[in-house]
Amino acid sequence: MDLTNRYPALSDLRTRARGRIPKFVWEYLDSGTGVEAAKARNRAALDRIGMIPSVLHGEFDPDLSTELFGHQMPLPFGIAPVGMSGLMWPNAERHLARAGARLGIPYTLSTVATAAPEDIQGDLGTHAWFQMYPPRDEGIRTDMLNRAKAAGFRTLVLTVDVPVASRRERQTRSGLTNPPKLTPRLLAQVAQRPAWALGMARTGMPHMRMLDAYATKATANLPVTAHVGYLLRTSPDWDYVSWLRDAWEGPFVIKGVMRGSDAERLEGLGADAIWISNHAGRQFDGAPATIDVLPAVRRATKLPIIFDSGVEGGLDILRAIASGADFVMLGRAWHYALAALGPGGIDHLAHILTADLKANMGQLGSKTLRDLPKPFQHS
Repeated sequence: MDLTNRYPALSDLRTRARGRIPKFVWEYLDSGTGVEAAKARNRAALDRIGMIPSVLHGEFDPDLSTELFGHQMPLPFGIAPVGMSGLMWPNAERHLARAGARLGIPYTLSTVATAAPEDIQGDLGTHAWFQMYPPRDEGIRTDMLNRAKAAGFRTLVLTVDVPVASRRERQTRSGLTNPPKLTPRLLAQVAQRPAWALGMARTGMPHMRMLDAYATKATANLPVTAHVGYLLRTSPDWDYVSWLRDAWEGPFVIKGVMRGSDAERLEGLGADAIWISNHAGRQFDGAPATIDVLPAVRRATKLPIIFDSGVEGGLDILRAIASGADFVMLGRAWHYALAALGPGGIDHLAHILTADLKANMGQLGSKTLRDLPKPFQHS
């Protein structure tokens, strides 16, 4: 099968993925919160960013490498954390970790993934990142850090934009609960997706394995969009960030920053990078598009800036870098690819992004990512 001809863009993988996973899984992966205005705003704002092409540069092969945390990355993008990743496709975390190692790019495991750090220890590459939802209990906090480090994770990502559970109305309407319970309604959807169902029959229905050791309280009174993690976590403050900075020896990233003033203060507390994100429109529907706040955050800090939310191709990656980002992460996209084509879809998406980056850099006359022209806003 010629994947490039059949699936030349992420949108093609997204369409195929929708036909391969049950509806309740699709609604979890694809949805935002509220009326999904923030999700749409991310896309519209990226489309407004333009760059003027440049001509007569002769033949060249663009260099896509970039530096982050003292490492030379072969590509300017990586794999963002996604909660319940293994719900989208069986063994998703293992497949994505292996791909990150193979491609030489960061793979980020979520606290609320369906694999624990120990489960994928043998699959990790050099750039293994662990994303933490902040536990309230200091003992649990310390244990999580020790488990992540022992498994081979060297970069810690603290997510700060989930102080409470969002409503995620599409997800609620789908009937999905955490952990998933296969009601007759959901079983009927599973029966229509045999490849997904067969894989889950082999692995078992996914749950948040890292939290097994800490799940000592009942979850009956939680909202359906919440899970056992909400019984353990707290809404972090500045002292919490300082505690983690002291407790973690490697690179420390703060994810979910949208204000320049917050970035400036985090730099003073010893953060190693700022991750601009509005949680892909899944937390607060009134949030601005991440690309719109990027320039102000860039002016406020000298730290590396990681960017996500709404990214759908190589041109979006260039838009973010030209606007001040140092690195770009994608979350949903990798899961669309995995659900669409299985593990081979991950490499195909990497090919799509790489080809798109090179094609657009050729139009811009940019031989490296440092040569990108200054962006402008389309009217």
